Amino acid sequence: MNGPGPVTVLVVEDEQSIRRFLQPSLQAEGYAVLEAGTGKEALELFAARVPGIVLLDLGLPDMDGLDVLARIRERSPVPIIILTARDREGDKVKGLDAGADDYLTKPFGVGELAARIRAALRHARKGGEDPVVFESGDLRVDLAAHVVRLRDREVHLTPQEFQVLALLVRNAGRVITQKRILREVWGHASREQEHYVRLYIHQLRGKLEADPARPAYIITEPGVGYRFRVE
Repeated sequence: MNGPGPVTVLVVEDEQSIRRFLQPSLQAEGYAVLEAGTGKEALELFAARVPGIVLLDLGLPDMDGLDVLARIRERSPVPIIILTARDREGDKVKGLDAGADDYLTKPFGVGELAARIRAALRHARKGGEDPVVFESGDLRVDLAAHVVRLRDREVHLTPQEFQVLALLVRNAGRVITQKRILREVWGHASREQEHYVRLYIHQLRGKLEADPARPAYIITEPGVGYRFRVE
């Protein structure tokens, strides 16, 4: 991955107009930018330059973006954010389950993209290591002691509620699919059991959110999963 100097972003996008929009925006954020208009070109650039993060369009002219994702994942854990005009929930879930770190549906704003890039790079720099204590706003989660505090009062969670919360805060800022929550908390990924996830998210919001109907911490990504918002 990148050494000293700016992080290199590989933008894999067949639409030149979008590349022209992204290049100056990313450079203004302090990144170096590489561009590829096809899957083949992206894989060649990736092998030659090893960027710090990849922004990957799914609708490429020569191959499916999910195939490019799989090829990159075979050789590297580099952060990958999917940029796509596909709004089908299944495409997003497939990309995340195939190893993407996040996704943005077109059109999107530069500010949101920059925030997602920062979150993905932070997670990559930690090397997957869990923080001992996570803090966001009035919430404090001690992952080692299994203690949760909100505005200086302890919040009592069941063991599985804590497991769901811990998974979300370890990946704060990144979307976690319902399938992954099922697999990591309950040990299986049966679609018939997705109501477990909804039930436990509902219970967590009731204990952590000032207004569960307008959550400040646990955000729903419709049809995909959940994201823990980072201040």
